[in-house]
This record gives sequence, C-alpha cells and structure tokens, in this order.
Amino acid sequence: MSGTPAVDVVCLGESMVTFLPTCPGRLADVPSFARAIGGAESNVACALAAAGHRARWVGRVGADGFGEHLVEAIGSYGVDVSAVQRDPERPTGIYFRTATDRATDAHEVLYYRAGSAASAMSPDTVPAAVLDDARVLHLSGITAALSPHCRALVTGLLRPRPGRPLVSFDVNHRPGLWREDPDGPALLLDLARGADLVFVGEDEAEEAWGLRGADAVRDALPGPEVLVVKQGARGAVALVRDEPPLFVPAPRVDVVAPVGAGDAFAAGFLSATLRGLPVKDRLRHGHLMAAAALTVPGDLGAPPAAAHADRLAALDDAAWGTLHLGPGWTAAGQATEEVPTP
Repeated sequence: MSGTPAVDVVCLGESMVTFLPTCPGRLADVPSFARAIGGAESNVACALAAAGHRARWVGRVGADGFGEHLVEAIGSYGVDVSAVQRDPERPTGIYFRTATDRATDAHEVLYYRAGSAASAMSPDTVPAAVLDDARVLHLSGITAALSPHCRALVTGLLRPRPGRPLVSFDVNHRPGLWREDPDGPALLLDLARGADLVFVGEDEAEEAWGLRGADAVRDALPGPEVLVVKQGARGAVALVRDEPPLFVPAPRVDVVAPVGAGDAFAAGFLSATLRGLPVKDRLRHGHLMAAAALTVPGDLGAPPAAAHADRLAALDDAAWGTLHLGPGWTAAGQATEEVPTP
C-alpha cells in the first residue's frame, strides 16, 4: 500500500436485519417486533464513523429489501458502503431475539442466516484493494464460521502479506455457529495468532480453549502485539508485548440491554488507537463506548462527543472508580462521578 490510506478502518463481515421485541416475553408470545440492524463488524464500523473516523464496511447482502435497508442504515452513520456486494441468488440474513437478558435461560435468539448472501464471501469475491487501503482491518471469528469460503477468506487475510494494514481480530466465539465443526475453537485460536490486535472475553477464552485468566490467554497467543482480555463488568486487561499487563476497571453502568457492548468496546479501543493514545486511555475509551451501547435498547448507542469522552478518560483513578453511567449519559454533563459514602 502506498500513499495515505483512503479510510481509517475497514470492517469485514456479515450484517443482518435484527427484529427486536416490542415487549418482554417468549418469542412465542411477543406480538410484534421493531426492525434494527446487527452485525459485529458493521457495529464497529458504525460506532467508529459516528465517532468521526473514516470507516468502511465490506460485506455481502441479498438483492432484496432487507439488503437495501442494511446498506442504507449503515451508510446513514457515515460508513462507506460502496464495496458492499448484492447477491441475486442468496438472501440477506435476519434474526429475532427476546428482550430478556442474554445471560439468563429465558433469552432466545433465532438466526435465519444459513445460505445467506454473506456466507458466499470468499477470496475471489472480496477485492484486496478495498481491504488494504486502510490503517486498520477489523475482522471477527464470526465470519470464519459462516462457510468454508468465508473461512478461507479470513484465514488468508490473517496471513502476513505485503501492504497488510494493522489487523484487529475479535474472537467472538459463537458455539452455535461451530456446532457441526468441533475444530472451530482450535481454528479461532490459530486465526487469533495471526492478528496484530486481539480482543477476547475471559469467559469465551475459557469456554472455547479451556484457558483461565489473562496470563494463560497470553501464553496461548504470544504473537499479537496487543491482546485485550475483557472481563465483563469488572473491566479489561491489555497485554502489550514487552510491557506489564494493564488492568482498567469498567465504570458502573445502568444496563438497558446487554447487547453490542463487545463491538462497542472494540470500536472505542480502536478509536483511541488510531489517535495514538496511551494504552490506559484506549481501555477507558473502550469502556466508555461499551457503556454507550449498554444504555440503549439496541446494538448501537450514540457515542459521547470526543471532548466529553476525553474528559472522562482523563479522570484520575479515584474519580474514574466512582463513575456511574446511565441512559442519556452520552450527552455532555450526564455522567456523574459519585463519591461512595463511608
């Protein structure tokens, strides 16, 4: 790649039309749904674009109304969607979910994505030029699970090659997608080893690989320059090569819906990385972007203004530790730094 990259980040993956229930209850009982968009990589692209970065989403949708809706909705965030392909033979993926917390047994998700347009992505259908003309290429393990063609695409993109941008990889282990392939977790580990920056949840590392704790994950992933191990509501650890691990706690958040937080965290961390901020600030911006997603019903929350986020990220450790974020906090002045009573 020569000259200045056309965009800051390219995000490659499947986006789907999401149907969110208009009231709590089992899917069998919910009478109506509101249409939204969902997809790990497009979520990251939308959050980055909303934060002022040049983001491109590369995907494949059906030549249908749902596909047009996805392209228009993602483009409305300011994301470059010019490289999205329309497949005349395969449909756009959709899914339904309940309003219940996904951490409980009552949570239901129904995917209708088998044979989707996105599953036809391959090294032959995605031009390298639209991926490499960026400072960062963001991928996830979800794409590799969609089909053998998609797996070949992601595997090739994670190999060293001339002109490769910095590659960010979110493991995003989805056991349901690997149900017919018991080697899926091992493949995810191999893929992650080829990235420059890796995001993985502590819980998914244990579930997929039997690894407990950030140090064990780092031992299994020595290659990436930066490894971020997310620890849910506790916080996240960044392990940068040749530096001691750095843990940054997450602020207290009044959760509206626990969806989209991982994608938002990745977007916040990538945004701060693009700005050249210290690792501690990258983790804090990740937490803040995650809080923006957690305090809205859907996958995407409006990020705080850059100055507002920077002010919060610059708090001293004591003030950061008392930060409490609720719905509407992204409007300047809505975050509160609470001092606990003795």
